[in-house]
Amino acid sequence: MREIVLDTETTGLDPLRGDRLVEIGCVEIFNRMPTGQVYHCHINPQRDMPLEAFNVHGLSAEFLSTKPLFHEVVDGFLEFIGDAPLVIHNASFDIGFINAELDRIKRPPIPRERLVDTLMLARRKHPGVSNRLDDLCSRYQIDNSRRTKHGALLDSELLAEIYIDLIGARQSSLILADAAPAQHTGGINDAPRRQRPVPLLPRVTEADIADHRAFVATLGDKPIWNEFFGSV
Repeated sequence: MREIVLDTETTGLDPLRGDRLVEIGCVEIFNRMPTGQVYHCHINPQRDMPLEAFNVHGLSAEFLSTKPLFHEVVDGFLEFIGDAPLVIHNASFDIGFINAELDRIKRPPIPRERLVDTLMLARRKHPGVSNRLDDLCSRYQIDNSRRTKHGALLDSELLAEIYIDLIGARQSSLILADAAPAQHTGGINDAPRRQRPVPLLPRVTEADIADHRAFVATLGDKPIWNEFFGSV
């Protein structure tokens, strides 16, 4: 299954009060593993950059003034995400900004049914503690030393690693990787059977075999099971 891990950076906290999108970062994962395919762009917000926001992500109005407008990158962005589920930390924030930008250019919004909110997943799995991105990196021993500032692409890459741990997919992949290769027995409807890397030692001793043979000898030449299965 294809999923897109997504993060954004903005000029502030509220798109309804004039705050704008300035960066989008996306990481593709397939069957819960990163594929190496990414989407990343900076966007000219056509407004100033408040100091509080600049201190978070380090993107200045001067730097962004040379970047494309949202309507110039939207087709590439929508093509990359396709119809895949969107994995986002605190999804209502990011999708609120994306949908506000889509509304400005008269494009349909991204439905919330597509969202997988990792903040909600983390709160269910780790209730009563902080579940910020840095906290989750520490909890799952993910290296976030490059994260001196927030950045949409870097944060998406970190979130992809967190998401895989949150849903237990990393443990599942390790179990499958360590398992022995499946073998078919040749029957038409046979399911694959896994072989043990090292066969189990036999539990029947030579003494057990000798005792069994002695017991069978006491049954005579015509044991009762021959009536059903024939003589061996």
